[in-house]
Parts: sequence; C-alpha cells; structure tokens
Amino acid sequence: MKPAPVGVPAHVPLVHLIRDGFVEGVHHGSVVVLAPDGSAVFRAGDTGTAFFPRSTAKLMQAVAMTRLGLSLPPDLLALSAASHSGEPFHLDAAQRILDGSGCTEDDLGNPADRPFDPVEAAGWIAAGRPARRLAHNCSGKHAAMLATARHHGWATAGYLDRGHPLQRGIRATVEDLTGEQVAYTAVDGCGSPLFAVSLAALTRAAGRIAAAAEETAEGRVARAIRAHPEMVAGSRRDVTALMRAVPGLIAKDGFEAVQIAALPDGTAIGVKIADGSDRARLPVTVAALALAGVDPDLLAPFRNAGTARGLAVAGELRDILSTTTDEEQL
Repeated sequence: MKPAPVGVPAHVPLVHLIRDGFVEGVHHGSVVVLAPDGSAVFRAGDTGTAFFPRSTAKLMQAVAMTRLGLSLPPDLLALSAASHSGEPFHLDAAQRILDGSGCTEDDLGNPADRPFDPVEAAGWIAAGRPARRLAHNCSGKHAAMLATARHHGWATAGYLDRGHPLQRGIRATVEDLTGEQVAYTAVDGCGSPLFAVSLAALTRAAGRIAAAAEETAEGRVARAIRAHPEMVAGSRRDVTALMRAVPGLIAKDGFEAVQIAALPDGTAIGVKIADGSDRARLPVTVAALALAGVDPDLLAPFRNAGTARGLAVAGELRDILSTTTDEEQL
C-alpha cells in the first residue's frame, strides 16, 4: 500500500455549456466507473492523483466510527454520514445523537451556520434566527464523533485533533477501504481532518461499502443509507432523489463538486469537477451511472435536469453513451 502521487490533476473536458448550439463554456474534470472487482470499466481524466474527497469521505468516516463501536439506529447512523440540509428532522436527529452520548450542542467542533437548504435558510433569516452549530450540514457527523469518543472514554475536547485516537482510527479505516495510504492531511471546512486519496481509491471504497455483508460495519452503514436517503442529504437534494430512484444505490456528494455512488453489487462511480462547479456534477454522475448499467429510464429525470440548463456531457463519455441533447438557449 502506498499513497497516490501529489500534483496538479490532469483533468479533461467533461461537460459543455451550450447556448443556441454554441459551446459557451467547458467544465473539466475526471470520472471513473469501477466493476465489482475494482477493475475500471471506464475512466476519463486523472483518477490516480491525490485529491480531497471532501464530504464524500463521510461514508468512510461513518464506517470507521461503527468499527470503533458506535451504535446508532439506522436513521441516526445515516445522519452520521450526511451533509444534511438543516431541515427540522435533521436537527432533531443530530440532537438525539448528542442526547444519547450526554453531550450538548456546545461540544460540537463544527462552526455555527444556518441550514444548507435555501428554503430553510431563508426561513431562518426571515425569522431572525442566528446561526447554530446544530444547523451546520456536518453536525450529524460531529455528533457521532462525540458519541464514539464517549463510547471509548476518550476526551471529547480535542476530538478533531489529528492525533486524537478517534481521528487515528478514522484514518486507518480510510486507508483500509481505499487501499491507499493517505497522501496528505488537511482540515475540512467543518474542522475535521481531511485525508487526500485518489479518485479511483475513493470510488473503490464506495463499492466496498455498498457490497459489504450486512453484519459488517460497512454493511450497516450502507443499509442505513438505503433506508434513510433523506438523512444523507435532504428532501430537495438530487443525491436523495437519485437514491430513491435507483434501487439499492448509495450516493454521497461533497463540496468542490465531488460525487460517489455505488450499487449493491459493488459497481461504483466517482466524479470530480475541476472548477468545483456543482452544476456540472449531476450530468457527469448520470452519464457514469448509465455506464455502470443503471436503467436509463430511471436516470431520465436527472439527465433532463441538466439539458434544460444547456448542459451536455462532453467528449468520450458522450460518444460512448451516444447521447443526444435537446439544446436550449439560456
């Protein structure tokens, strides 16, 4: 096992922004589709250089905490792997995790924020409600980290430090699931350690989690996500809608336009859009899922969402899929 190389990824054109038949903009990125045995069905761009998986790492973090003894009901376990929207049921669930471990909102190490969901955020602003740590989209993960630390009798103060036994355990699980040594460690936006791996390795980990036996930590996390996709994202999020549309799919998005998704047999896809533009993430995800064998009829509503904005999957992905696009002026 060795780390992925660190450098500037060699991304390629993946998505075109089309205005009246003219390519007005191009989103570069990388994408990989892995078979259940980990072999590449398709790849474009740079899937071997280390990058930050951002919140897609939460699936691995949830597995790590479960391996370390975290025991939560399925809805709360799904929230521990979430970048939630801050809807009332998300906040209630995060509070339940805190209550169960004897912790409070003040113990959370993530920043205060308003809900990620724009409808919820607008309501908070209109009501004059201040930002709260509980409303941050990572509060479920942080509440679960506190619960894991309490389970072991570890200090909750400093639970985000790289040398804390919780974070050492999470790093070990990341390396086990990805099959790579961590290439670089930074701090994520929520304050937790962020471990750089390659896109191929991240996608491999997603496939392993999706295909794991139910009695394993990986299997418990996958089962919780499948049962409660609304906890992983939110009622108005495309990731939740994808999981509801495709039987057995587990999926997670991350800031800077990262996406992973995996089917129950371990077939998995990974996407990174170079410029971090979220508008390009879904079209490539849908194209990759089609290459992974997902029924095109199940994916049609998501493909149409991209074409309505003039976005078309570009280059080799488009050619393989024989995609045609109803181009619309923007």
